[in-house]
Amino acid sequence: MTVGSPSKMDHPEEKYPGKLTFRVIITCVMAASGGLIFGYDHGVSGGVTSMDSFLKRFFPSVYEQEANLKPTSNQYCKFNSQILTLFTSSLYISALISGLGASTLTRVLGRRATMILGGMFFVSGALLNGLAMNMSMLIIGRLLLGFGIGCANQSVPIYVSEMAPYKYRGGLNMCFQLSITIGIFSANLCNYYFSKVLNGEGWRLSLGLGAVPAVIFVVGSFCLPDSPNSLVARGRHEAARKELVKIRGTNDVDAEFKEIITASEASDKVKHPWRSLFERKYRPQLVFAILIPFFQQFTGLNVISFYAPILFRTIGFGSQASLMSAAIIGSFKPVSTLVSMYVVDKFGRRALFIEGGIQMLICQILMTIAIAMTFGTSGNPGQLPKWYAITIVGIICVYVSGYAWSWGPLGWLVPSEIFPLEIRSAAQSVTVCVNMTSTFFIAQFFTSMLCHFKFGLFIFFGCFVILMTFVIYKFLPETKGIPLEEMNKVWKKHPYWGKFLEAEDKKQVSMTETKG
Repeated sequence: MTVGSPSKMDHPEEKYPGKLTFRVIITCVMAASGGLIFGYDHGVSGGVTSMDSFLKRFFPSVYEQEANLKPTSNQYCKFNSQILTLFTSSLYISALISGLGASTLTRVLGRRATMILGGMFFVSGALLNGLAMNMSMLIIGRLLLGFGIGCANQSVPIYVSEMAPYKYRGGLNMCFQLSITIGIFSANLCNYYFSKVLNGEGWRLSLGLGAVPAVIFVVGSFCLPDSPNSLVARGRHEAARKELVKIRGTNDVDAEFKEIITASEASDKVKHPWRSLFERKYRPQLVFAILIPFFQQFTGLNVISFYAPILFRTIGFGSQASLMSAAIIGSFKPVSTLVSMYVVDKFGRRALFIEGGIQMLICQILMTIAIAMTFGTSGNPGQLPKWYAITIVGIICVYVSGYAWSWGPLGWLVPSEIFPLEIRSAAQSVTVCVNMTSTFFIAQFFTSMLCHFKFGLFIFFGCFVILMTFVIYKFLPETKGIPLEEMNKVWKKHPYWGKFLEAEDKKQVSMTETKG
């Protein structure tokens, strides 16, 4: 098929009638609330590790260094402790493992069951962290949280993509990222207020309250229907068709239902989805299932999410000022994500990716200059002038906004919509695992990188922003408004991947003729 030739894919509304029903909105929003637990943990860990009472109890050597009881030769190295960062990063090891296992659960038991299991893991982990009396309880709690996040991140984006009408898939899928940003902002506020209560033991409330969004997620998941794709995959065709009628708001679902059945039959022929995932015909999608979550983490945004209070204390903010600054920055994320939800299905994925990359790069350059001019390579233990502190926080807010309406939500949306049904669960596990591995690296080594790179840390991430923006511009096709069952045609029309897949098709035909 040539680029200019007419096809049903060019006018999918003729093939898949339907509207945005209340049932779809409710189910997608409830499912996307799984992002609350991921976001809450993102935001709470960095704030807690900057609280003196928490450091005193679990990381006394870091507290002595931070409080200048044991002065360090370099201001940038005050929080450089691999044990301290292990508290944050240990979660992502278990999330990586559970992300792999959740692929099978999602395929066999359905998306909803995997979501429920993930929420239950998170409830137990949050409660254990809130009651922690020693390091073992902390780490075990973090591992349980990781199991929950791995299950939720694997199942929620797939579920939302399958339930949403193709015309609104982008905006509805971004409800997941919106929930993440709301979770981060809520955690920032909790850290700020709880740091002043319970005689310094407020960190227990910050950690333990993570169970609240998890309980909401579990209860909500019990009330959700399974997606038509998941029901068909498990042989429940009649239930799948009834559900499709309900979520599309019309009885004219024969064409879409037939496509789902066709995709499911193709899926049944794939006995080893993990092995099939690495076949050459899926190479374009696999490349982006790896690159997008990798680049998403190496924007440097999670440095702000995890360690904003620590970062601000390093460059001269007081304890309360650093927590408040983190809360202010966190407030920009949900607002910017709402902007993205509104424009993603109008302007497309590529435009947001590229604009967000340029915006983040400019802010990273400005942050590098601002911190370098003031603190140099040794840092300054004094307080920042008020106007200068406000300027730095403002730059970071613009940087965060660029991420929150581009790489943040799109990093989950695009990988969940580009794969065919037969390998979708396995592919989403790859995305989750790459995301968790990259997140672990950032979480574990940030304080060490800050100690060694100093203000150059922003240059380090800026180089990745340049690279990833170029990759999107050159190699990612636009997926806006394309039904999931017809997504493969997008790659065949792409200037680069089209030639790649055409060569593969010719190779397959040649091999078939040879065998014949």
